[in-house]
Parts: sequence; structure tokens; C-alpha cells
Amino acid sequence: MKRLLALVSLLALVSLLALAPALPASAAELDELLERSGESAYTAEQIISCSTPDGPRDAIVRIVQDGEQLRFGSTADEAVEVLAGAGGWSLRSGGGVISSAAVETAGTTSAPAYEAERVGPIVFLDRAAMRYRLDRDGVQRAELIFDLETGALVGSTTFDADGTAYCRRRFVSFDPGAPELAAELEAPVEVQPADTGLGLPETVAGFQRLDRYRDESGIRFTYFSDGFFSFAVFEARAEVSLPGGVMATVGDAVYHRTSSPGQVIYVWETGSGLMALVGDMPFDLQEAILAELPPPSDPGLFRRMWRTLFG
Repeated sequence: MKRLLALVSLLALVSLLALAPALPASAAELDELLERSGESAYTAEQIISCSTPDGPRDAIVRIVQDGEQLRFGSTADEAVEVLAGAGGWSLRSGGGVISSAAVETAGTTSAPAYEAERVGPIVFLDRAAMRYRLDRDGVQRAELIFDLETGALVGSTTFDADGTAYCRRRFVSFDPGAPELAAELEAPVEVQPADTGLGLPETVAGFQRLDRYRDESGIRFTYFSDGFFSFAVFEARAEVSLPGGVMATVGDAVYHRTSSPGQVIYVWETGSGLMALVGDMPFDLQEAILAELPPPSDPGLFRRMWRTLFG
């Protein structure tokens, strides 16, 4: 159970700190900028401000990037940070590694491309930048701001289906240059083998299944993306209650939900165990995804007693 909470909390932290995932852009210019963004080097501070069903959520984070290697940290807690690179991550506190892992991809499928449109030039942090609009199924879902000199993605706004802003992320400081991160990412990681057994479907609400694995304790993790937004689902045979949050009704079902800047966590019991959803998508997409996942159900008194006693 502690392992599940650690995995959920870690994924939530990574989701919180990441500015935006890579997407298969339909415009060659945007595709080139995204590639450049993944290769850029800089140190920055970023503000994240989200309007969630549970109220406003805000945070300030530090980002250090040197190509595919990144370090994320909260300005509120300098002792804890996440380092990522070459398919792996490590969670560190007080100079030591708490947990680390790498996931081998079980296979990739083509996620639907967003329609990309150049909005126009903008001056951002006294630097030349360019804005792009991303639409999915005819609905604007994001506006991205790229620094033209470095290609770094310095700002983004994501939108609900009705056009209201869901999350705004923007750099408030930006120092281009090559920070030294290689030595910090040399800690060995525990590779999680791909899970090729039966599990969640290949597509959920238009999101493609990209990765899945089962760890040594039997916890199954499945990662989905629509090319821009993403979410992960954890499955385990145990009960858990996340600290904080609310009991939220979505559709006809009740979930335990925790909202924080840039991400949301849902936890619920099914007839076969626990499920947890962690994602970065707006609320209308949260609703659509939950509608296609196994719904909450009462596992029954006998089974609940059995899990309490034996896990």
C-alpha cells in the first residue's frame, strides 16, 4: 500500500511540474519548435495557476533543463525534487534518492494529432516569442508560447470545452544556458518490465494506451495520452485513502478526488480492488475518461474484511 501511495504521489508531482508533454503536431514549424524545446537548456521559475472544480490551485516551481535531462523542484519545499532523463526518473530528498525507476515501453500507437495554428508573435520576458493554438475535434484546447531563440516552451494555457481557461503555466524568470545535470542523473534506476497481460483497453475516451507495467507487488500502471493531455491509471488489490481531497460526484458515481496545480487524482474501489487516476486534463475530459473506466462499487463486507486483514 505504501508502494502504491508512493507511485501515485510521484506521478502527481511529475505531472504538476511538467510544462507540457510532446505532441504530434500537424504543422511542421510547430513540430520543429517542439523538438527544439526538448533539446533546449535553461534555468527557470514557473507559475502554475488552475481553476478546478475544487477551487483555485496555484504553485511556483523551479525547472532546470539540459536537453532531455530535467530537474524539477518546488519553491515551497527545496528539499524535495524530481530528476528525469532518458526514460527514467528519481525522487530525491535531502540529497538522497528516495525512489527511482524506468519504464520499458510496451509499444506505441499513434495518438490523434491536434490541429495547430500560428496565432502570432509576442514579446515574452523581453524576448521574441511565438504563440500557437491547438484544437482537438474543433475545440481549442491549448495555447502555447515558444521562445524563438532557444525553442523553449515558456508558457501554456489549457482550456475546458466551453472555452474557459483551466490551467495557465508561464515562466516568470528564464536564464538560457547549459546547466550541469548529468552527474545528478547517474543514479541507477530500477527498470519496470512491460506488462503484456490483459488490462485496460487500448483506447479510453480518445486517449491511446502507450505504456503499461506491473511491479513486483502486483500494482499495475497504465499510461494514456491523446497527444497533448495524458493520464495514468493504477490498479491494486488493496484499500487506500489519500490525505485531503473531497468526495466528488462525477456522472452517477462518487470518487475521492484531490486537485492540485496542474493535475488531479481520483481514487475509488471496484469489485476487484482499488483504482487511481492521475492526469493533467480539464474537467470535461476527466468526466469522459471516468465514464469509460470501471465504475466505483462496494466490494462487500466479507471482501473488505479480508483486505483489511490480509491486504
